[in-house]
Amino acid sequence: MPVTQETQAVSGRRAALIFIFITVLIDILSFGVIIPVLPGLVREFVGGDFAEAAWWVGIFGTLFAAIQFVCSPIQGALSDRFGRRPVILLSCFGLGVDFILIALAQSLPWLLIARIFSGVFSASFTTANAYIADITPPDQRAKAFGMIGAAFGLGFIIGPVIGGQLGAIDLRLPFWFAAGLALLNFLYGWFVLPESLPKEKRTPKFDWSHANPIGSLFLLKRYPQVFGLAAVVLIANLAHYVYPSVFVLFAEYQYRWNERQVAWVLALVGVFSVIVQAGLVGKVVPKFGERRTLLFGLACGVVGFFIYGLADVGWIFLIGLPISALWGLAGPATQALITRQVGADVQGRIQGALMSLVSLAGIFGPLMFAGTFGWFIGDSAPAHVPGAPWILASVLLFVGWLVAWRFARAPAPHH
Repeated sequence: MPVTQETQAVSGRRAALIFIFITVLIDILSFGVIIPVLPGLVREFVGGDFAEAAWWVGIFGTLFAAIQFVCSPIQGALSDRFGRRPVILLSCFGLGVDFILIALAQSLPWLLIARIFSGVFSASFTTANAYIADITPPDQRAKAFGMIGAAFGLGFIIGPVIGGQLGAIDLRLPFWFAAGLALLNFLYGWFVLPESLPKEKRTPKFDWSHANPIGSLFLLKRYPQVFGLAAVVLIANLAHYVYPSVFVLFAEYQYRWNERQVAWVLALVGVFSVIVQAGLVGKVVPKFGERRTLLFGLACGVVGFFIYGLADVGWIFLIGLPISALWGLAGPATQALITRQVGADVQGRIQGALMSLVSLAGIFGPLMFAGTFGWFIGDSAPAHVPGAPWILASVLLFVGWLVAWRFARAPAPHH
């Protein structure tokens, strides 16, 4: 049977999607292995005090996000001008250097410098999303974004378990392992990852007006539906920052879980995420549509986070995991709605602008949630409520649901 050009094109898209899936997977693995141990390293630097460690974790998270807020649109604009591949490679190499700096850190200021490096180079997800939009037809993008979400989930299954096991031996060992993964990812991309944006579709010059975070946000206003959905992205990501901000310290404080137990719970979160992203997105979105899927996913997040907030024992917290995992349906549906509205020549900048919103959420989220946790377990708290950050996140997601109800409409494809 002869191989047609269409068959070759489909085969090429599938191969490229596999490449970007593996690239994102290795990126997430390198992040996942440090999740169970980074708060412990911070707590070691502050003499073991939980409340003070929570504040410092919040400060580091805010700094990381502030740097990303500036750098994400720059990466997006660079990828529109020079292609996706070199931007992804630079990001992978920079992350490898960053993890080495963390592994060698002997003080909080040193750790602070390492987080600055991480913020500069870890915006590859911006370019990965633009890459997917380049190679995937509009009606298949939700499924493709779901596969990338599955890479996130798979990375969080394997990464935290490895990190928890290595961290039990030495708190710094996971960072060396993460550095190796990131540099391996760089080599993989160098030899295997193809370019997705042909030269004729690139912007003719690097656009500084949209390469800064404020300019990139003004770019969103050109597309009214994108601007409304961007508000949903901002609110949802603000709520999501409760996880990296407080989960590890909360689990140890509230349930007395150690590094290994935390790692296994995070792995379970990853299992549910893979089931949702790889198994459900491709079936649910075509059947119910992107708008209904988005609203249902956000509603599940509201309920799941509320369960977390009320859980005074570990097994109740675990009940919330499969419910909150269904929140994962919302992200691919939102991305698919957004990418339909814009052409290939601005996908990188639009994704950079959205990543800036994620970073903007990260500027406020870590201090807000870590501060809430530290306050409600401290002596001056009006009531002892360790789950207060999760309840706050649940309220935020409900606000996001209301905004999505208003702005998420069936879009007209971009021409």
